[in-house]
Amino acid sequence: MVRLYGQSFGREEVLRRVGDMRQICGIDLVELSEGKERGTRAAVFRTGSGFEFTALPDRSLDIAEASWSGTPISWTSPTGRTAPSFYDSEGLEWLRSFYGGLLVTCGLTYAGAPCEDEGEELGLHGRVSNIPARRLCVKEGWEGDEYSMRLSGEMVEAKVFDPPLVLTRELVARAGESKVWINDTVENRGYSTSPHMIVYHMNMGFPVVDDGSELVHRSKSVKPRDDEAEKGIDDYASFSGPQKGYEEQVFYHDMETDAGGLARVGIVNRDLEIGVKITYRKDQLPRFVEWKMMGEGTYVVGLEPSNCWVEGRDKDRERGILEFLEPGERRSYELEFAFLHGEEALKFADGFK
Repeated sequence: MVRLYGQSFGREEVLRRVGDMRQICGIDLVELSEGKERGTRAAVFRTGSGFEFTALPDRSLDIAEASWSGTPISWTSPTGRTAPSFYDSEGLEWLRSFYGGLLVTCGLTYAGAPCEDEGEELGLHGRVSNIPARRLCVKEGWEGDEYSMRLSGEMVEAKVFDPPLVLTRELVARAGESKVWINDTVENRGYSTSPHMIVYHMNMGFPVVDDGSELVHRSKSVKPRDDEAEKGIDDYASFSGPQKGYEEQVFYHDMETDAGGLARVGIVNRDLEIGVKITYRKDQLPRFVEWKMMGEGTYVVGLEPSNCWVEGRDKDRERGILEFLEPGERRSYELEFAFLHGEEALKFADGFK
């Protein structure tokens, strides 16, 4: 059944009421035309629940803006959406094309802070978020009594003499639901072993994040990344209004899971009765990074399921936690993002108390 406008409908009941499903939902493929985003392909999803988001095929099928009934969900950085041609791999220059958004993928061979690893100079957060998708495919249609919208493509991170890593991604949304499913597979299509790091950098902004909002989670342990985070360890789960001169704080979580191996984490603003929830498999993404940035303008909380920490590939190698893909090996990653409102948001928060 499809839940629309406070009622439940079967397939035929919906089709009798519309001339085309695009009256309610769909994917619009467009090309952006202004400033640094000019020429960038975009896919605008409408679900009919009020939930809308914009995926960027030219930016790894990552997700820029997301909103619900006009309420923004994700944070947008001062760079705005940028074409992949503006990518700069040196040092921290990745930040010049970091638009924020609901999802930026970091990886695939390195992620985290700039470093030198076995003689190779690596910049911030890797290359994959600036790789355009090929073999783009859009599918919309009924699957039983559910109407699904699917967008897929593949991103190839390749360099002569190194094994190519291929990210195959599918984004899935359904009519009447305020959710997006991210189904990824990373494959080593080369003939030698490759390091593999991946971070799902999901960036929540105002008004989901505001004074009094709270992190909803169950963690076995929470550790500060550095001395700056140590200062805020007692308040890692609570958020204030914007603060002048605030320096980022990063916390490492060891998340608990349910009987099925699923971890759930989110943010709830009780005053507005809105929130977000991310569900993922901990056996696929064993680490979770919280990026707390309460600065003026840079006012954002990153919720980041990952297979690594974010101090650089050299540090993960030293710790013995750096992951590798053997020739022909594949890894799958499945995440669900949901926007919550009203009683649903409050129940999620109370259920984790």
